[in-house]
Amino acid sequence: MHKKLRLRNRADFGRVYRNGKSFANRQLVVYWSRRPEVEQFRLGISVSKKIGNAVVRNRMRRLIKEIVRLNQDKLISQVDIIFIVRKGATEMGYAELEKSVLHAFRKAGLLKATK
Repeated sequence: MHKKLRLRNRADFGRVYRNGKSFANRQLVVYWSRRPEVEQFRLGISVSKKIGNAVVRNRMRRLIKEIVRLNQDKLISQVDIIFIVRKGATEMGYAELEKSVLHAFRKAGLLKATK
């Protein structure tokens, strides 16, 4: 994922948490906030130590980044997105996790309208 598509600054995370909207399911929580001054979406991923050791946490980050990368053409632009991974996501395979991420995007209204 390109550096310009990453959400890394603590102030940006705080702004999305404070002013953004959220949707949650058993595996993920997604926060999002409109950001007209950025040209594309930006993504941040938060995985708590409660989820598992560093190997598990980094695997979850890599899987979610890959799912978003492969589906980035379906996402709306000018939005900051934060994923918080829940314990249920660690037990899922790639296909199930992809389905859950796309479900969260759909429910949050972050997918482009299809023709």
